[in-house]
Amino acid sequence: FVLPFILAGLVGVHIMFLHESGSNNPLGVSCGQDKIPFHPYFITKDIMGVMAVGGLLMWVCLFNPDMLGDPENFNPANPLSTPLHI
Repeated sequence: FVLPFILAGLVGVHIMFLHESGSNNPLGVSCGQDKIPFHPYFITKDIMGVMAVGGLLMWVCLFNPDMLGDPENFNPANPLSTPLHI
């Protein structure tokens, strides 16, 4: 249960260290001017994306919760007959 959260945290730490120090450069070519800093540009972009998807999910859950439901759930229950699949 806890392993996916630990792995997600380790991946986040790995990406943070990779963006701070840069990846391996065996040729020794200086490319410091071509880099875009990870913070605040990509962090802000990622937070905005998460907020947009979360807002859409909250809108569906709060204002139209039956949109993705099974239509069979809206049929009235009949205690005298059972469905065929039982």
